[in-house]
Amino acid sequence: MKWFALSTPIPWPRGLTTTPEANQQIAGTPPAEFAADVQELRRLLELFTQSPRKFSWEPHPIFSEMTDSQWMRWGYLHMDHHFRQFGA
Repeated sequence: MKWFALSTPIPWPRGLTTTPEANQQIAGTPPAEFAADVQELRRLLELFTQSPRKFSWEPHPIFSEMTDSQWMRWGYLHMDHHFRQFGA
């Protein structure tokens, strides 16, 4: 499943249920103030795209252990998925 999700050119489908730890209404981070959330997203994007990394990756909740390259691919696909979802 990891290879398929990260390697195929097919856009991720809409409406997939997220994991509980990422769900804002269960155990994820609840939304706060939109402008502050956007600022935090920008800060985290800077952190995650630094080279060399100043942190180590935790296992992905669905795909388990991933390489740095796989995390970068997943990050791109995840952002693209949400940009499409919200028409950005």
